[in-house]
Amino acid sequence: MSTSPSPDGIRRNLLRMLTISSSALGLSAPLVPPAFAQAARTPEVLRIGYQKSAANLVILKQQGALEKRFPQTKVVWVEFPAGPQLLEALSVGSLEFGLTGDAPPVFAQAAGKDLVYVGAEPPKPDSSAILVLRDSPLKTLADLKGKKVAVQKGSSAHYLLVRAVEKAGLQWSDITPIYLTPADARAAFERTSVDAWAIWDPFYSATQLSIQARALVTGRGLSGNNSFYLASLPLATQHPDTIAALFEELTRADKFAQENRPQAIKLIADFSGLDAGVVSLFLQRRPPSPVAPLNASTKADQQRVADAFFKLGLIPKSVQVADIVWNAPVRLATATPSVKP
Repeated sequence: MSTSPSPDGIRRNLLRMLTISSSALGLSAPLVPPAFAQAARTPEVLRIGYQKSAANLVILKQQGALEKRFPQTKVVWVEFPAGPQLLEALSVGSLEFGLTGDAPPVFAQAAGKDLVYVGAEPPKPDSSAILVLRDSPLKTLADLKGKKVAVQKGSSAHYLLVRAVEKAGLQWSDITPIYLTPADARAAFERTSVDAWAIWDPFYSATQLSIQARALVTGRGLSGNNSFYLASLPLATQHPDTIAALFEELTRADKFAQENRPQAIKLIADFSGLDAGVVSLFLQRRPPSPVAPLNASTKADQQRVADAFFKLGLIPKSVQVADIVWNAPVRLATATPSVKP
């Protein structure tokens, strides 16, 4: 069992995280705020993008924790169906902070979007799957050849599908990806317009329980299904103390979810409208998820995601993940549980 990080330790170390690799930003010197006094001020508005899968953020929203923590800040919550849409909003200045899976930041970076990785949660390989209907003739990954597979383009499930095709010994051209949002994908899946569906929780749990969909494969052994916190450049450079406080609250929310499961299920179910049984299954597949900055292993794992998409021509250029990671001379990981792929 991981020990909860010290709030003071998080703040001290995160305040040192003021260097962003300048190569991606076209700068000749590290991007840093002029003074810690300025950095310590909370922003007037903090717009947070989240999805139903963002359990820690959903708990914070339902508890009103950030509104209590930042009484001088207007906290605005904006829900998105998937990570690509969330990061598009963040990159154009409509958000300051948000959580996505592994693939969305890669697509955003390849498109030249302005954002930075600031934190990560531990891997969740069991929380995503490639689903088929219960009576589907598809039994192995090789059976995907020539089939239509629904997936949200640029999502973590997109990377899972890439890895599954590779493991099956197939070429990407051997399948027909059908790019749909989760809601549209489920409709297509149920009416058999597609043969399979690559998806993440809680959509995975909801479909599995409601129509007894079968998992052809999960992310285990294929994809860590990592989750990343990303921030706008102004928030990262001008308000690192706010990000430190966000990390504290997110880690506290995760501890609440682990130690108060019935209450956590109710909070998430009340917010999402999902059945409590769906939320319970979703949380069972989710390991303890304290928040920490990206360490070397996590960055290397994310680079493999970027390289895989570039190799297949799914992103327009090669990217170096480290170019948009918030670097620190003394990592916040010294004060928080390690986040490993």
